[in-house]
Amino acid sequence: MSREAPYLEVADSLRARILAGEWEVGTRLPSRAQLAEEYGVGRNVTQRAMDRLIVEGLLEGRAGSGTYVRKPRERMRMVRSRHRERRGGSPFRADMREQGRRGTWDSHSQARVPAPESIAERLAIAPGDLCVNTRYEFLADGQPVQLSRSWEPMIITGGTPIVLPEMGPLAGAGVVERMRSIGVEIESAVEVPRPARATQAEANLLGISVGDLVLQIERTYYDTDGRPIETADITIPDVRWEVAYEFGVDRPS
Repeated sequence: MSREAPYLEVADSLRARILAGEWEVGTRLPSRAQLAEEYGVGRNVTQRAMDRLIVEGLLEGRAGSGTYVRKPRERMRMVRSRHRERRGGSPFRADMREQGRRGTWDSHSQARVPAPESIAERLAIAPGDLCVNTRYEFLADGQPVQLSRSWEPMIITGGTPIVLPEMGPLAGAGVVERMRSIGVEIESAVEVPRPARATQAEANLLGISVGDLVLQIERTYYDTDGRPIETADITIPDVRWEVAYEFGVDRPS
């Protein structure tokens, strides 16, 4: 066996054996000591190989029990569209309804939070300017499917009934509808998707493994003057959701 990256070769071999059906879903794999002896490598090599397959979603570790072949999770399509905010109400709830699921969420808002430098740049405000910061955990049929952390400048919403997104007369409505109620018309949204690996905190909230692939979306809403109104960091687990973007095509007049 090549000494350049022995754990990769062990991972390749284990992957091939799993996909060939040598171990069925729910079956416990031999211990890392047994595999180390079988492959003629150290236990740390088999551990790294198994860790890699856990990250890929083929295996799952169970504390005090061992490592098992993981059942493939259902992967649904989440469509993000410029039309999603025109539906009225919560875009997330509407998205889940189209999937035949019940969309709900838990949230926690904190007012008068100084904007970090990176957030201030996205909102075209000064670092330290006060914002409302809201953390969301979105659920489909009670199962976590998406995380979001939103920032809204208090210079826009302060002193209005919508200063806290999940309280007041428009609690649970989307950003577009809430802002419209105070005379702010949102015209566009910019989303920047980036692949990443789940942190421990994200894995705990989403019910996935540390290191699982996630899609992180940096989203910012702009009003008709091009002023940033809200920005958010959205985290979607890749193992469960495929994200598709819908673009309208203008017809010739």
